[in-house]
Amino acid sequence: MATPVKTTARQFALFDALVELILAEGFAALTLDDIAARLHCSKSTLYRLADSKDQLVRAATVHFFRGATDRVEASLEGVVGARERIRTYLEAVGEQLRPASARFMEDLSGVSAVREVYERNTRFAARRVQELITDGVEAGELRDAHAAFVGDVAAAAMVRIQQRQVATSTGLDDAQAYQELAILLTEGL
Repeated sequence: MATPVKTTARQFALFDALVELILAEGFAALTLDDIAARLHCSKSTLYRLADSKDQLVRAATVHFFRGATDRVEASLEGVVGARERIRTYLEAVGEQLRPASARFMEDLSGVSAVREVYERNTRFAARRVQELITDGVEAGELRDAHAAFVGDVAAAAMVRIQQRQVATSTGLDDAQAYQELAILLTEGL
């Protein structure tokens, strides 16, 4: 990838605009010419960010998930209590996914390099939920559940959300599904 080691403010702003565009409209039907026109830049500017459209979309997806992860973790600052921390975390994950249109999610599932970014972030989030559960059990705030099992169940649900299986079987979008998972885990623990 042609992405420089240090991203300039302009490149960062382009990634932000690209993220907004692809989350809203998807990316499969967009060409580099379309993206350049929509972002008010040249194709050569885009090629400084990545060597191809697929790499550009992957880089934008990484950019999106890095920012989302930072915002989700920041949502936990000052939150006290295991149930509240788990609920806050899962709802924040859902809120970060809210701008992702069905078209984006469908396009994402069709491109392995981009799908892998979402899968990696889902695995990270599942481990983080397991940590929050373990902390709550150890603190005596949650019933003495087998934290690894509950975390595994949460991970399985999160993978089903990521793979669009929950949307297909329930009609819930990813953000709604994360809210329901938060309720299930916090009320069940």
